Amino acid sequence: MATPIEIKATVKEKYGAAATRAASGAQAIGCCGSPSGCGPDPTTSNLSELSEQAGLPAEAIAASLGCGNPTALAELKAGETVLDLGSGGGIDVLLSARRVGPTGKAYGLDMTDEMLALANENKQKAGAENVEFLKGEIEHIPLPDNSVDVIISNCVVNLSGDKPRVIREAFRVLKPGGRFAVSDVVVNGDVPADIRKNMELWIGCVAGALEQAEFRQLLAGAGFTNVDIEPTRVYKAADAKQFLAEAGLDRPGLAESIDGRFMSAFVRATKPGGETQACGCAPGCCS
Repeated sequence: MATPIEIKATVKEKYGAAATRAASGAQAIGCCGSPSGCGPDPTTSNLSELSEQAGLPAEAIAASLGCGNPTALAELKAGETVLDLGSGGGIDVLLSARRVGPTGKAYGLDMTDEMLALANENKQKAGAENVEFLKGEIEHIPLPDNSVDVIISNCVVNLSGDKPRVIREAFRVLKPGGRFAVSDVVVNGDVPADIRKNMELWIGCVAGALEQAEFRQLLAGAGFTNVDIEPTRVYKAADAKQFLAEAGLDRPGLAESIDGRFMSAFVRATKPGGETQACGCAPGCCS
């Protein structure tokens, strides 16, 4: 399997090229090797409505490479501080900024210079004053402890070569009572070794995906409570055939062997403390 350093270098190269492509006006290539990612997610595809995207720069929309809509599912509130891990061209940050309003703040964190440049251009075009893009790695978040109300991410955690560190960092920067609310690809069961070893699938949002039980264990081990993984789309053999063929893994029966093993999911968890803990989860206070 590729080392974390090799994975990081490959992800940077891939997403730098995606930013350049989006900046030129072309649609970026998303997860699973297509402009639309792995295809529309029936649970989240209607959550980022055209009205919500109105006024956003076309380049931000073109650079979207995710597998869900965490800004809608995270139920952001006015005045909150939100952090998007792996913010890319900035679409989820700009959407979040609208939801938290002028009294809130939306941070985007990305390690790719080309994506950060594109995101800052999109920020200026959108006139978003409550937005800040940070350069850094999701394994080393450049924010203080207990400084963020909500962490979102759109199909990025699976790209990290050190996921336990990502989860621990997310826990560190969240305020007591803060929410972890990410869209990602997760695995249900075992995955063939040759898929895990294939770098093209790492950056295609599949080979680096966590198994459901492992994801739950990492979150609980870091201290999170109320862990929930909600499948939003289960990928079938037919969905897998194209990206397996493009990766040179099109031998007979391989697609069928992973039928139903991968799914887009919304992953929720809470950092203990704050009002939620103080009220003892009485009716109406833990919604």
